[in-house]
Amino acid sequence: MLDKLNRSILRLIQADATLSVADLADEIGISKSACWRRLQKLDGAGLIESRVTLLNQEKLNLALTVYISIRTNQHNNTWAEEFRQVVSDLPQVLEVNRMSGDLDYLIKAVVPDMKGYDQLYKKLIKADLFDVSSSFVMEKMKQTTLLPLDYA
Repeated sequence: MLDKLNRSILRLIQADATLSVADLADEIGISKSACWRRLQKLDGAGLIESRVTLLNQEKLNLALTVYISIRTNQHNNTWAEEFRQVVSDLPQVLEVNRMSGDLDYLIKAVVPDMKGYDQLYKKLIKADLFDVSSSFVMEKMKQTTLLPLDYA
């Protein structure tokens, strides 16, 4: 499924989802119809999850990125569903990952400032959390949404 041409298509659309089929076809050296068919197959196979526009966080007054480490002493489905609902209703929360090891959950969120974080924190603790610890991003050294395609 992922031959050299398909990898090229995926690499290009990861970097710029606004590329037209004609632009993609020209870039990789195939016809528009062949490129369109390949895109449809990649989409149908679930390799293309969505096509999005990335916005400038700072220009939207969301300058502070925070990673919130959460531990709970409740490991049951009822609590997990309540927690899922709490975080789902918070637009500042970009990612929630259930973790192995000492942490139960790791959340990535964006807020305007410390006051914004405090407001978020007060909403999060409605989920009856055992321990909350936060780390604030001081400098982004690398940020990408491009997945490596060498393993597919």
